[in-house]
Amino acid sequence: VGAYSIHVNGVLHCQVRYSQLLGLHEQLRKEYGANVVPQRREQLEKYMQAVRQDPLLGGSEIFNSFLRKAQQETQQIPTEEVQLDVLLSNGQKVKVTILTSDQTEDVLEAVALKLDLPDDLIGYFHLFLVREAKDGAFSFIRKLQEFELPYVSVTSLHNPEYKILLRKSYWDPAFDDDVMEQRVGLNLLYAQTVADIERGWILANKEQHRQLKSLQEKVSKKEFIRLAQTLKYYGYLKFDPCITDFPEKGCHVIVGAGNSELNFQVKLPNDQIKEGSFKVTRMRCWRIVSLPCGGCSGKSEVKLELAFEYLMSKDRLQWVTITSPQAIMLSICLQSMVDELMVKKSGGSIRKMFRRRTIGALQRSDSQQAVKSPPLLDSPDGSRDPITKVSSKLGSVSLRAISHSSSSNDIGANDFHGNYAFEGIGDEDL
Repeated sequence: VGAYSIHVNGVLHCQVRYSQLLGLHEQLRKEYGANVVPQRREQLEKYMQAVRQDPLLGGSEIFNSFLRKAQQETQQIPTEEVQLDVLLSNGQKVKVTILTSDQTEDVLEAVALKLDLPDDLIGYFHLFLVREAKDGAFSFIRKLQEFELPYVSVTSLHNPEYKILLRKSYWDPAFDDDVMEQRVGLNLLYAQTVADIERGWILANKEQHRQLKSLQEKVSKKEFIRLAQTLKYYGYLKFDPCITDFPEKGCHVIVGAGNSELNFQVKLPNDQIKEGSFKVTRMRCWRIVSLPCGGCSGKSEVKLELAFEYLMSKDRLQWVTITSPQAIMLSICLQSMVDELMVKKSGGSIRKMFRRRTIGALQRSDSQQAVKSPPLLDSPDGSRDPITKVSSKLGSVSLRAISHSSSSNDIGANDFHGNYAFEGIGDEDL
């Protein structure tokens, strides 16, 4: 077989030759020695998964630059200076001049520089790949990662609806105070809050709407945000309507992520709307599954599911499944909520969560220090196989030989994300 397809988070990232993979292996072995997993030609896929899930190797500059270079080569995009439009939440465009080979962090820094956003606030924001609907609403595809080149990621989709958007990257509203200390941070947060209220992501009653309008007219941005913080779903990311098997199969649901939970607004068969929340600390683990899509137009399309095992009551665990094209983004949200909880537990600061590149090497962030080696989890349910491998990194990598590529296997059904913020408590049912 001459080439292999590498899928990262369920998306075709690049195609590489065996010799390139061998080169990566040699580099990792030279740098990290004993840490490198044993290499066997017939286990290339397991090898790539193991490297990605290793806390040291998976976040290493060697591995990330290998994926970035392979992505650029696969799309055959030469390194050159280009203009890239980055959207703000209010639809405003920021035009930055970057190189096609600039990674996510470089592009984020270029946007911050253009906006005059101070260095110590860059880590509070992130770049997201979104799809813009005709009405101007954004559907979030995923958070752009350190192993990809944003320009290449967005242009390789060959669809003008896909854009790159700047949005805050944290969940706890307490961090708003840091952002509001400085003018540009305040303006960005204000624009995002106004947009979230206008699109109905944040709920307000008539009286609250009146107060918000009055503060907007006075341009009292801090007071506007303070009032918004008291409203339902402030700081949540809303997902497109999708399908869930909770409380029964085939229910239509709108999922929101925020406040260390997934919020469900479920439409029951009798057209009643039932609302409930699943706390991140009560999810024992989650996984993404990709299934062949029978009703899809393209042969290569897959149906994505996010399934999580939830502690419904003191000794009752139940799997809940969400079927959504945004399953990857949901998983990214869960992971970042867990990371933030762990950083807070360890007394870390979000200011340090952002990686600073020093002399070509990336320092580990507080978040990764805190979650470097999650405990291995055994399943409390004796009827289930114990989970022997948990991922401390989100990026699920799978590799398939092109000659027998099978999209249903792009994401391993056992690609579990063990939750190190799981608390075995709670006796009240949802």
